[in-house]
Amino acid sequence: MVWIGCGGRMPEGLGVHQGSFAPCPDKPNCVSSFAEDEDHQISALEIRGSAEDAWKGLLSFLTQAGNVEIVTSSDDYLHAIYTSSIMRYRDDVEFWLRAEENEIAVRSASRVGFSDMGVNRDRIEAIREALSESS
Repeated sequence: MVWIGCGGRMPEGLGVHQGSFAPCPDKPNCVSSFAEDEDHQISALEIRGSAEDAWKGLLSFLTQAGNVEIVTSSDDYLHAIYTSSIMRYRDDVEFWLRAEENEIAVRSASRVGFSDMGVNRDRIEAIREALSESS
């Protein structure tokens, strides 16, 4: 029962709607490249080279990570769930390929709790670094 409680339910409203992701909740456990406030805002992943190669690189990176489940994957949208190893907390991470803008928009949000201790921001920055090293 505790495991289910820590994981939380998948939130409704994930995906791209009206040209954006869902807004971050009013708590410090979410980052989004569409957020306008400093606490939640994070830069999108910059595409260097072809958008197709960048998207394939992201998918490859996520597939090789041990604590990630890819829930939805299309030509331009990806939803993955990261699960922490000890407490089994689940975070929803979304990526939207915006080839015309040379970027991959991102949103990473915890399902439960108030603060994430910077985990979501650190996750996106680690992905950014790994992808720039591989390009």
